Amino acid sequence: MNQSSLTAQQLEQAKQAYLDGGVIAYPTEAVFGLGCDPDNEEAVMALLKLKQRPLEKGLILLASNYSQLLPYVADLKIPQDKRFTVLSRWPDGVTQLMPANDNIASYLTGKFDTIAVRVTSQPDVVALCNALNKPIVSTSANLTGTSPAISWQQVEQQLGTQLDYIIKGETLGFTQPSKIINALTGDVYRA
Repeated sequence: MNQSSLTAQQLEQAKQAYLDGGVIAYPTEAVFGLGCDPDNEEAVMALLKLKQRPLEKGLILLASNYSQLLPYVADLKIPQDKRFTVLSRWPDGVTQLMPANDNIASYLTGKFDTIAVRVTSQPDVVALCNALNKPIVSTSANLTGTSPAISWQQVEQQLGTQLDYIIKGETLGFTQPSKIINALTGDVYRA
């Protein structure tokens, strides 16, 4: 496992921006993501407005481990015979559409009854999620319809003044954004 490139001070700054309801940018597996606290509706609305992303599309939650996703996932709806397969797809590269908890905010699920979730090994995101003991909203760092940023310099150039913090780390070097699949059926929505 790679070590986070964040200093203790940078981690604290990123954490504080998240806790203050800010929108932050950070490296994922292939591209930079925009994120915020999934339980802060104002922060999520600010992120959607910044990205010009429609509410009904829903958002991805990115975490360092599955337990951080349990408040959002209807875990009991995952059949025992599929549990190993679902959990063994992680970390990295696969976003899974899982049954959403009944009490989850519709701004996270959009028009769906599922929640898109992923566990990552990207060390900066792991460090932040572990420091918060929570997932982070994840959507690509770009305006809707433009190419996602693949470096913090591109994020800074395109969105810098509108963000509360940029984690200036490196992606894991994947060449494609995460595959999106239905966790229970295996149907692929984005290859």
